[in-house]
Amino acid sequence: MSSLLLSVHCAASLRKPGSLIHMRSVVLGVHKRNYGSKKEPTTEYLHQSLVPSMHYQKSLPRLPIPKLEDTIRKYLAAQRPLLDDDQFRATEKLTQDFQSGVGKQLNEELVSQDKNNKHTSYISGPWFDMYLSARDPVVLNFNPFMSFNPDPKTKYNDQLIRATNMVSSAVRFMKTLQAGLLEPEVFHLNPAKSNTDGFKKFIRWVPSSLSWYGAYMVNAYPLDMSQYFRLFNSTRIPKRGRDELFTSEKGRHLLVMRKGNMYVFDIVDRDGNLVTPAEIQSHLKYILSDATPAAAFPLGALTGENRDVWAGMRDKLIAAGNAENVQIVDSAIFCLCLDDESMRDHIHTSHNMLHGDGCNRWYDKSFSIIITKDGQAAINFEHSWGDGVAVLRFQNEIFKDTTEQPLVHPESTPAAVDSASAVRRLQFKLDSGLENGIKKAKENFDSAVSKLTIDAMEFKKGGKEHLKKSRLSPDAIIQLAFQMGFLRQYGKTVATYESCSTAAFKHGRTETIRPATVHTKQCSQAFVHQRGQHSAGQGFDRHLFALRYLANSKGQALPSLFTDPAYAAINHNILSTSTLSSPAVNLGGFAPVVPDGFGVGYGVHDDWIGCNVSSYPARNVHEFLQCVHKSLEDIFTILEGKPLI
Repeated sequence: MSSLLLSVHCAASLRKPGSLIHMRSVVLGVHKRNYGSKKEPTTEYLHQSLVPSMHYQKSLPRLPIPKLEDTIRKYLAAQRPLLDDDQFRATEKLTQDFQSGVGKQLNEELVSQDKNNKHTSYISGPWFDMYLSARDPVVLNFNPFMSFNPDPKTKYNDQLIRATNMVSSAVRFMKTLQAGLLEPEVFHLNPAKSNTDGFKKFIRWVPSSLSWYGAYMVNAYPLDMSQYFRLFNSTRIPKRGRDELFTSEKGRHLLVMRKGNMYVFDIVDRDGNLVTPAEIQSHLKYILSDATPAAAFPLGALTGENRDVWAGMRDKLIAAGNAENVQIVDSAIFCLCLDDESMRDHIHTSHNMLHGDGCNRWYDKSFSIIITKDGQAAINFEHSWGDGVAVLRFQNEIFKDTTEQPLVHPESTPAAVDSASAVRRLQFKLDSGLENGIKKAKENFDSAVSKLTIDAMEFKKGGKEHLKKSRLSPDAIIQLAFQMGFLRQYGKTVATYESCSTAAFKHGRTETIRPATVHTKQCSQAFVHQRGQHSAGQGFDRHLFALRYLANSKGQALPSLFTDPAYAAINHNILSTSTLSSPAVNLGGFAPVVPDGFGVGYGVHDDWIGCNVSSYPARNVHEFLQCVHKSLEDIFTILEGKPLI
């Protein structure tokens, strides 16, 4: 089990030469899972799991620290396709010196620290620190989005109906989780044995300290759920130098944004029960019909600022007499953004859900549900608190609940309640300094998003089924197509990053897959430059990251391995890739992680392949997608036994 890395793919990348790892992830829905459990007769819970939600948490295996020699070997293998012979020899010498010298000492200290902190993983603390210490704005740099598929019943995509149902289902999810009744997250390799009521009735009586082993015996792998408590009532609070995560235990209200204005109302009553869906519908209808003009100084714009700048503005905001309102925002269960715009196409949707106008968002909330005028919906989430496993589980459950068991319907009548009293529009006291700060934040935001281009591609000549019949990994083939596409467009092989989840381990985060290898480079060159001449777990990145973090914490000069230009180059991920597959999700996306990079979201479906790709002016995203499409055509041509022309 020590070498198990579940390939739950995310987008994760390193940012800027020599910088700490910058990671955003969109997690692939783990297949072979069925959350069906005994249904609760009331509307309070989504389901009632036979096995307590956190039953496996205590016995999860610990994330192993790789052997230093294995890490060095894999690091050099990943560097080989990116360097010429002279560069590689220089890097090889530095890594060998590191392995036998300071690296050996750092690794021994890391192992010692890990043995003294058995409640967590060696990567968890440094990873939180990396995120929270980053000073770049969270929008574009960290927050990804995942859009919902439309409700199959067209009339339920009405903005008010869909918003009411999603809010109601979100509270049901929260209550199910808090009651310990949410089905545990488990990766089933043999669901006929492990995903059965019989096994669940057995395993629930096995002590938590041993339960993981019981699941392991039937080829089932429980996943870490330690991040789930940050889903609700949570926000990232800006602080100078390093932000903080805040989670309230008392908030019962929803934060709603419309036209940059901020509203709150309770969605949980004093007894902890869901406010009736008809009341929620009434309150949301009131907000949607509110004639208050768009906010002249939308406070949400500040959450898209540089974190130190935002921290200073937040201090001024509190000093100006807004402490209570700020606390109300921070403690809200989650944020619902109601947009007045309808979406023109997938590209417009991607831009709107990834960044929007910068005014009708509060990017610091753990997650926001965004619903447009035409009922399109998405989740945009802040990334420091988790890697997206919890968010995708939430999204899958919400989509299933709202489409199969909606609590309000097109013919439903909102409750006859006094929404004008129940709904409160937050009004902030702003002085000229705050107004100028908001204005400047909006200017910076507009400048940043104006440089972002998004384009999409659909390859219709084959997909997962064809590739599996040819005994090929669909993910490996699309990654090869990206390598071929970039080589065709720019004539070289560059640092590429794909991530897999280590959620099979206690407090695991992510590990890296390096798709650019000596073999993919040779294969790409054969397709692109030598046409017709041919016939047809554990990574190293997190280990090196932890060693670098440890060396940095000592306040001493960094070892030469970490100042090597090749180390900076392999961590400057020009191709940052993420795959997403879920019945709830229509598309997902994120911005490039370096100015001269591509942010590549993709999905390999049964009979087609789709890509949703972003870039800044340094790269041509339209041409890149043409090259990827051509690469896929070549691959499928070869699979059909035809020659390349």
